[in-house]
Parts: sequence; structure tokens; C-alpha cells
Amino acid sequence: MAGRINPVVKAALEWGPIAAFFLGYVKLKDQVFTLGGTDYTGFIVVTAAFIPLMVISTGLLWWLTGKLSRMQVATVVLVVVFGGLSVWLNDERFFKMKPTMIYLLFGGLLGLGLLRGQSWLKIVLEETIPMQPEGWMILTRRVTAFFFALAVANEAVWRTMSTDAWVNFKTFGLPLAIFAFFMAQGGVFKRYGYERKDGA
Repeated sequence: MAGRINPVVKAALEWGPIAAFFLGYVKLKDQVFTLGGTDYTGFIVVTAAFIPLMVISTGLLWWLTGKLSRMQVATVVLVVVFGGLSVWLNDERFFKMKPTMIYLLFGGLLGLGLLRGQSWLKIVLEETIPMQPEGWMILTRRVTAFFFALAVANEAVWRTMSTDAWVNFKTFGLPLAIFAFFMAQGGVFKRYGYERKDGA
């Protein structure tokens, strides 16, 4: 089954769990569920449903494409760990910390590569973005700083704002920020990018 995947299917598998989490939260946020004598908020229940959904969608991506990026693997592992802690301890704070941990991990790894004089971002994205080594180093420095900024932003939002605000930030704010960031790197792509010669 490994190979190319329909872009619509790929987008559905990548974004479907996030959309389902948001819709489930909106529907269940004001409800409390009693299981085994313990009360669970709608947020915790939706988190419990999100974890297997994320694992299944990631597994399907791997089955259909034959590969997963390191970022996808790290993300699903952190979802299981921090989401699982939230459900197990009945404490939504752990799941809210998950984006912070993801961005700190990615930023830290990229920063470690930079200290070694390497762009580990290139390893992940070079098939998608053909670019000269100088461009990769510039982009990697910017992405590293951006990831650390996202980690700080997530901490600020969940610690100082309501759960509603954090869910909206996670669902809409973070993806829009990432999209805007990469759109703003057009100058780097234009200056250091090169055309594929294999017709891909």
C-alpha cells in the first residue's frame, strides 16, 4: 500500500483528529461525566477520545505512505504521554502542556543541530523544499527561534486564559501562526531555492 496518497485523504488524516477534538470539546465542554465514582469534565473525555484517534490516523498515514516524519512520530508519542497523564490523573494541565513540550523538543533538536553546524530541518524537509545549504541554515535558525516562541506563547495562554481560549488557540492560532511564519520566509525560498531537475 505504500506510495503516494491522495492529498485530501492525507489532509483528513492529519487534521481530522484536531477538528474532531475541537468539535467534541465544543459539544461536551459544559458536561461532567461520572465514571467509577470519579467526575470527569468534557475536556478530559474528549482528550481520552483524541488519543486513540490520533494513533489510528497516524497509523493509517504510515500504512498508506510507508513512512512517517520524525515530527509525526514525536507528536503522536507526546499526545499519548501527556494526554494519557491528563486522563489518568484527571488533570487537564498535562494535555495543555503538550504543545509546549512538542515545540521545545523540536526547537531543542534543531538548536543542537545548529551547534554542530548542521541543518537537521533540511533532513526533514529537503524533499519538499529544494534549497541551497546557506538557505537551510538561515531557515533553521529562524524556525528554531519560532518554535521556542510558540512554546512560550502556549504556556502564556493556558496558564493565564480560560480553557476555551486555549482550545481556540491550539486549534486555530497555532496553525495560522505556522502558516504565516512560512509564508513570511518567501524571501529565503526565492533567494536560495532551486528548481528540481528530475521533473518532480
